Amino acid sequence: MGGTDGRMANERDPGAGSRTASPAELNGPAGAGDTSDSELAQGRGGSYFTRVFVGRTGARRCASVVADQKNAPMSATPSASKPALGRRLVWLMAFAAGATVANLYFNQPLLTEIGASFGASKQALGLVPTLPQVGYAIGILLLVPLGDSLERRRMIVLLTVAISLALVAVAASPSLPFLLAASLVLGFTTVVPQLLIPFAAHLAPDESRGRIVGTVMSGVLIGILLSRTVAGFLGAWLGWRAVFWIAAGLMLLMAAAMRLMLPAQKPESPMPYPALLRSLGALWREEPIVRRHALLGAASFASFAAFWAILALHLQALPGAYGSDVAGIFGVVGVVGALAAPLVGRYADRHGGLRVNGIAISLLVLAYVGLWAFGSSLVGIAAGVILLDLGAQSNHISNQTRVYSRRPEARSRLNTLYMVSCFAGSSAGAWLASVAWNGWGWAGVCAVGAGAAALGWPVLAAARRRASADPQGARLAS
Repeated sequence: MGGTDGRMANERDPGAGSRTASPAELNGPAGAGDTSDSELAQGRGGSYFTRVFVGRTGARRCASVVADQKNAPMSATPSASKPALGRRLVWLMAFAAGATVANLYFNQPLLTEIGASFGASKQALGLVPTLPQVGYAIGILLLVPLGDSLERRRMIVLLTVAISLALVAVAASPSLPFLLAASLVLGFTTVVPQLLIPFAAHLAPDESRGRIVGTVMSGVLIGILLSRTVAGFLGAWLGWRAVFWIAAGLMLLMAAAMRLMLPAQKPESPMPYPALLRSLGALWREEPIVRRHALLGAASFASFAAFWAILALHLQALPGAYGSDVAGIFGVVGVVGALAAPLVGRYADRHGGLRVNGIAISLLVLAYVGLWAFGSSLVGIAAGVILLDLGAQSNHISNQTRVYSRRPEARSRLNTLYMVSCFAGSSAGAWLASVAWNGWGWAGVCAVGAGAAALGWPVLAAARRRASADPQGARLAS
């Protein structure tokens, strides 16, 4: 992937493709983010957030790594200092990413039981699945950028413990307002997958980054798809509170496993927290490739969300009046598409990303054509779900592979820009689908989903025109 940056340099300022460090405005004022080895070893350097997360032990470890790198020969490549990324570690990261993101969706099949416990109205109950998503978006914006400035393993472990505490608060909620507040905190802390994915991209060799990112992302999508099925089953037998108690225990086990197995990693771009947030705007302006893939991600997330936001209502409206149990089964069906993620990543490694994006967008549009034509049949819906999940996952993996190839020292911040764009697209797709459902029924929903996906075609066309104008653009447009 090192050659990818060179090929893409035509889309950035002249000479920008050769630099490896952030510009001055990314690092804030001169000296703002500089910390001496002695200060770092004593835990005094950096911002308040750095002192809280890194601590003295982590700081000594980071200072040791910095000292080692200072003494290393200049010819050493960046990959030479990376810890070995074995298959066991990749699957641990995939499982942890899926297990943590599932916490955001456990409440969705349990709304009836939660409402009965508190005697809540439908309007108030609607906030239960909404607030974790709001908290998640805030966490992506405010917490994920810290992955570039702090020691990632320590941050991931502490956040996983915080998730466990938030789950305990949800499980023990004495009232609906308390549960809503706990759900907001749960969403805010559940950004661990968005730290694990850049971590995996950092550890992965350039030639297999797409495959490894795809494997971790398959864990995320499987966690999302199976969360509703697992929560519905456990809730029916043990009650809704038991689901969150069990999840809290699992998070403690995951925190211990990641503390033991994840390698320590020195901060890529130590800087004060305000400067870290300000750098997001500079990165957005300077990285046209990130902007492009953020738009492609927003389009596919909008298309994906349009279907899942209305599926339960559509199933209830069918002659069989199918319930939430059937909707959960379609989550299991969607796993078929999720399992293809590593293959998509491997293809992106070998043949380039834009070709994968084009195929993925076509699959999304084709899925909605089938859902419109055969949406009254459970078999037809199942086929559409497989195409929909495969298309969305393929587009997502290709996007992330390209985004993470840009600036190694800013991967967490680039992921923030990308995921905030995707989340905005997802929210817009769900809202437009609900409007279309009320006005035009299932056909309107399919039109929204297909139209959202099709917005990616002009983005790809513009990228190919820009690439064809450059002598080295053929590989970029592949």
